[in-house]
Amino acid sequence: MTDRLPHEKGFHISWDQIHRDSRALAWRLDGRGPDDGAWRAIVAITRGGMAPAMIIARELDVRTVDTISVKSYDHQDQSEAKVLKSPDAQMMGDGTGILVIDDLVDSGKTLELVRDMYPKAHFATVYAKPKGRPQVDTFITEVSQDTWIFFPWDMALQYVQPYRGKD
Repeated sequence: MTDRLPHEKGFHISWDQIHRDSRALAWRLDGRGPDDGAWRAIVAITRGGMAPAMIIARELDVRTVDTISVKSYDHQDQSEAKVLKSPDAQMMGDGTGILVIDDLVDSGKTLELVRDMYPKAHFATVYAKPKGRPQVDTFITEVSQDTWIFFPWDMALQYVQPYRGKD
């Protein structure tokens, strides 16, 4: 069946799964910071990076957490990425010792924009698609480019039509 829309090839992530995968990402990042293995700060790319960043900050005992707000989607359509809010400039510098966290890299446009701003930061995402992988230093799970990831903060419990056929 080839007449499905890209978002119909869905990968549904539960709160438990994002928690487990974010912890796995933290363990992969542990000891990899430039300051005796430690990270100076974590910057979450809002909004999707906030939950993973919170979990990673807890696991790695990083107390300095900030955000960068980048808008690159209008509903489900990608648009030109633009920064709406930047993290503390003095803390950021060129990004050395900073761990930038997002939930997903899709096309890579968001991370490319942030990487241009902070070239020495370490970029980590929980999930990665092939187009965006070159922008990520560390990730946990790769999914195909045509898969739409449904995060728990974007969903509500409701009936879903079966993939094939009818009830």
